[in-house]
Amino acid sequence: MTISLDKFSQTTVLHQWHDATWQDYVVLRDNSDIDWQKIVFYQGRLWADMGKEGPNHASFSDLMTAIFFVWAFLHPDIVLQSYGRCLIEKPETQACAPDLVLYQGKDIPKWYPGEPRRIDLRRHRLPDLVGEIADTTLSLDLDEQKKLYASLGIQEYWVIDVKGMRLFAFSLTARGLYEPIQVSQVLTGLPIALVEQTLERLTTETNTAAANWLMQQLQTRFST
Repeated sequence: MTISLDKFSQTTVLHQWHDATWQDYVVLRDNSDIDWQKIVFYQGRLWADMGKEGPNHASFSDLMTAIFFVWAFLHPDIVLQSYGRCLIEKPETQACAPDLVLYQGKDIPKWYPGEPRRIDLRRHRLPDLVGEIADTTLSLDLDEQKKLYASLGIQEYWVIDVKGMRLFAFSLTARGLYEPIQVSQVLTGLPIALVEQTLERLTTETNTAAANWLMQQLQTRFST
């Protein structure tokens, strides 16, 4: 049964997959009375998170963005642009709002006044890396979300397990499937284990202190 959105309200629980059409997705997306945090459309199904972002999710998300900035600072010759939580659409078939969105190199999307406030893959190229902060959604992020990003053809996908202090990193193969990697291919040479060590520091430190620690580790590596 297709989900009925004509009576949809802010109190409706939609933290699960529902059969839906693209038009159902558009109605929910554009409803100014509904404050969704995350929304996904894939293979004729719709999922949305109506909850507010918690402190853990926010802390990990900001740390991951800081890691991107640390990498950019240490590699000034590489062009990077972060668009975390930006809505990405391939109209009629897929929509997502990854917690982490990273572009590298040329042809990075830019928004201009009057345009829809999202990345439209009919006009913009794919991100080079996307990621999800899995505070309460680990199974979703390692299953349906993983399949969604692989189907779009995004080169690298990260899932940050907040409770386990782990980073699951995947790279897209020629067969269109994600396989685990130990070293980032987008942030060339960045060890996934080192990022995990940075995440673990959140048990005793702030996210800014953890990012600073990572910078010191990387500076040491590059200077030797």
